[in-house]
Order: sequence, then structure tokens, then C-alpha cells
Amino acid sequence: MAIVRWSPLQELDVMRRQMDRLFDEMLTPSAPEAGQPTASQWVPAVELRDDGDYLTLRAELPGVESENLEVQVSREAVQISGEHRFERKEGDKDKGWLRSEFRYGRFQRVIGLPAPVVPDQTQATRKDGILTLTLAKAPEARNQVFKVNLDA
Repeated sequence: MAIVRWSPLQELDVMRRQMDRLFDEMLTPSAPEAGQPTASQWVPAVELRDDGDYLTLRAELPGVESENLEVQVSREAVQISGEHRFERKEGDKDKGWLRSEFRYGRFQRVIGLPAPVVPDQTQATRKDGILTLTLAKAPEARNQVFKVNLDA
């Protein structure tokens, strides 16, 4: 068994760098054109899967009503924007609220696509707060198989 020398200063330096990185991410505003959120913004989590001739994009949008949601599809990207609204009942001004950790407000998310798609062939479904987009790949991006003639 080898003896390993403990170095508390090295561990403190690693922890300091991690904390610096954390605060930099929280306090540095991101460029809006990069599609990255700032620390105070909420954006939906997404999954993107390649299904051969299609790309499947799923976005978590719990509590966001369809009328407060907009989806735009281009050949190279999908933009999801909308608003998660806080609904107060009449005369319910802060009555009984002890804690709320939900995120409310406007959001926008741009997801770059790994292959060009045909925007007008996009199909959308929503179930249990999950938006699912089925994006048909452009013909030039599909995996096409050709039989090679070997009788040359």
C-alpha cells in the first residue's frame, strides 16, 4: 500500500477555482444572440435525438399553456419561446404563500440542428408538459443506400 501525502492547500486551491467558475457563470451575462441564458433566466431543458430520416426534439415545458408558446423551425435551428405565467386569483394578493421556487416569466431557447431539416414537414405533439417535435431531415442529409454494380 502506497502512502499518499495529504495536501490541504492543493485541495483548497481546487475548491477556490470551482467557486470562481461558479460565480463567473452566475454573474456574467451571456450574449442573447448566442442563445444562452443569463443566471436569472429560465429556459426549458431539451433532448435531441437522430432517428435516421428524422430528428426528434423534446422540450420540458411544464405549466406553459399552448397560447403562451411559439415554436419556429428553420433548416438549421429551432426556436422555442414563450411565457410561464403566474396566475393569481382575485383577492389572493400574497395570501397564504409561504414558498415558491417555480420560475415564471418569458423565455427563449434556440437549438442548433446537426443536419438541415424541411421546416414545413415538422410535426408537434404535447403531452404531460413535454413538447415533442418530429423534424424531417432534408433529402441531402438523409442516409441513402445505393447498390454498387460490381460487374465492371
